[in-house]
Amino acid sequence: MAGDLLLRRVALAHNMGVQPNTLNATTLPAFVDPLPVPPIAKPLGTRASPTTPNVKLPYYRLAAQPLDMKVHRDLKPTRFWSYGGSVPGPTLETRSGEGLLVEWANELPQKHFLPIDYRLHGAERDKPQVRTVAHLHGAKTGPESDGYPEDWIAPGKSALYHYPSQQDATMLWYHDHAMGINRLNIYAGLFGSFFVRDAAEDALHLPSGKYEVPLTLFDRLLTPEAQLYYPVSDKPDAPWVPEAFGDAILVNGKLFPYLDVEPRKYRLRVLNASNGRFYHLAFQNGLGFHQIGADQGLLPAPVALKSVLLAPAERADLVVDFSEHRGEQIVLKNDAFVVMQFRVLPKKVEDNSSLPVALRSVPKIAESQAVKTRVFTLDEYTNLVAEPILLLLNGTYWHQPITEKPVLNTTEIWSFINPTDDSHPIHLHLVRFQILDRQHYARATCPERGRMEGYGAGRRQDGHSHHRSFRRLHRALRLALPHPRARGQRDDAALRSGEFLAVSTASLPSLRHYLVLHRRLSVALGFLAAW
Repeated sequence: MAGDLLLRRVALAHNMGVQPNTLNATTLPAFVDPLPVPPIAKPLGTRASPTTPNVKLPYYRLAAQPLDMKVHRDLKPTRFWSYGGSVPGPTLETRSGEGLLVEWANELPQKHFLPIDYRLHGAERDKPQVRTVAHLHGAKTGPESDGYPEDWIAPGKSALYHYPSQQDATMLWYHDHAMGINRLNIYAGLFGSFFVRDAAEDALHLPSGKYEVPLTLFDRLLTPEAQLYYPVSDKPDAPWVPEAFGDAILVNGKLFPYLDVEPRKYRLRVLNASNGRFYHLAFQNGLGFHQIGADQGLLPAPVALKSVLLAPAERADLVVDFSEHRGEQIVLKNDAFVVMQFRVLPKKVEDNSSLPVALRSVPKIAESQAVKTRVFTLDEYTNLVAEPILLLLNGTYWHQPITEKPVLNTTEIWSFINPTDDSHPIHLHLVRFQILDRQHYARATCPERGRMEGYGAGRRQDGHSHHRSFRRLHRALRLALPHPRARGQRDDAALRSGEFLAVSTASLPSLRHYLVLHRRLSVALGFLAAW
């Protein structure tokens, strides 16, 4: 009951709109379903590389299809949309430098089962209701295979993408990316994991095989009939709401699952695939663990933690040692919410895996090499009754001309300031970055707060003077170094309310890459950085 009340307070605070009589998932018995592990995708053969025709690459085909799947022993099957027949979809695995081809097929029905807001850019009524395009989140790939939001395909069509995998060992994830309905398609279940392996990771002898477990977390609202419910506003012709939260926290597609583990080290590859929820994960008994990796691969050294915070789309690579907890049942929680249970077997076992004190070298991008510093603000616009309806970067729309034009093979520092009331995950495409520093500032002392009020009835307030004010603020701030767990290579970062975030960029990608990135910038807050 406490968890349900907390959820509904959060929903009210975040303007989640009107909810019908949804199922209170916290009343269901916990730990009655074993944790499912998504299958490893198998290639269907080989095909010629698009860049080197005499080289044959593994060929995979993943189709987006309807799926009925039970999320709990006591519930009826829930309707999802899935890639490859499971939610999450099958896990793709490859080795660094060994490319692969994936044909993404749309085999979905013509009508969407979640509420489309036709006012949104990219979701107009002249477009098919059901559209998909797959984005491999965090991948170093060409823009033609990046899953550009407007490169969607309709039911009955497919697209072949090439992933060269020229990057360090890491956990990526694939998900739908279609303009205007992206949130609905991911909520429906169109996502899965992608692992890149390499020799440097192999040499560390980390827990592997059945001792390496992917944990994909995603929260949902369910109707009493156990069907997905996406929250809507109280306006029938304008159902969009800023974000969605649910009290059913699914792990690999199950509600409150359990996992039998041996008393030894395990490697947990955790992904936050939720719409708006941040996860603050900790073991109920206080068991500590080590974070060894983040979005773009291994950290320089393990970081000892008691809890870890994950923003939407963020990944964490964790090593947990259960050797001193034989016979115990250990619960993983997200603050007040139960997530899952680990059942440690009583018999002592041999553990040949290791947790090295050093993992890999992560050279720091030299700030002294930066040829330019750019400042970006998140500008939130509200209607006449103070409801948020639009969020832009530097007041720039999707269709407007390019404003930032960095030069190939240069280093830059990009600074982001968040004057809004919410934390906003920031994600880049095609490239990676390093966090230089973070700093909170007193928003009440700033002449402009970042919330542009009265946006409506044909009026738009100009954000340029607001942007210039924050440039002055940027010059005045004293900055704090990031936590050790944030000092690796990244493709995601949480920009918290009232916070200044600086990232370093180097070897900037080609202009063609940048055009893709910047057009994404103005809508989804992706940003450019170094590979």
